[in-house]
Amino acid sequence: MNEASGWVLAVDTASGINVGLAHDGQPIDSRTELSSRKHVEELMPMIDDLLGAHAVTARDLSLIAVGIGPGPFTGLRIGIVTARTLGVVAGVPVRGFGSLDAIALAWFASDARPDGDVVVATDARRKELYWATYDASGERQSGPAVTVPGGLPMLPVGGPGIEVYPDVFTGLVAPGAPRQLDAALTAARIDDLPDTGLEPAYLRKPDAEVPHTRKSALASTKKLRVAYRQEGR
Repeated sequence: MNEASGWVLAVDTASGINVGLAHDGQPIDSRTELSSRKHVEELMPMIDDLLGAHAVTARDLSLIAVGIGPGPFTGLRIGIVTARTLGVVAGVPVRGFGSLDAIALAWFASDARPDGDVVVATDARRKELYWATYDASGERQSGPAVTVPGGLPMLPVGGPGIEVYPDVFTGLVAPGAPRQLDAALTAARIDDLPDTGLEPAYLRKPDAEVPHTRKSALASTKKLRVAYRQEGR
């Protein structure tokens, strides 16, 4: 049985929440939550709702595919841990895929398939974007990387990042460019995506880290205040 046979569930939490279901290589259904702040509350109910709508249980799955980013620390961690836990409980194999690669896959599989190099971008917060470039065959050429919006290559652009900084990409948004990951298509075409393993691609350190040395309470409080000022866009 190859990976795309039977029921396949795809989960991605790098940009909002996307869950999709495919059967024997055909997209079946998907659920999307655009908010990037509701992973804990929404992810499992969305998975349960999607599977239940098609009378599928986790044990019916032949594979669970999960996006490893790049993405914000908390969202990626919840998505990957949820997928791995579900796989262990149901006895289903779990494999990773690049979140930017999955968005590019949908673009190159669409009627609006690019005929040259493009860039896919997602929101990295802190006034930055995650991005990668792809050639006319859909192969990744550079990235993933993280930078300020104005630092992206001057290429036709797609992905959720164009919704966050529309002014930056005036004239660069390609007709038919994807605005979100298609999780059902990702599940159906998972064999066309590189197996990335299950290590999350954060590209930068999380906002909060456990200190490795003992420091005074005053010093810790000062650093905490700086961290709070730096959060957000």
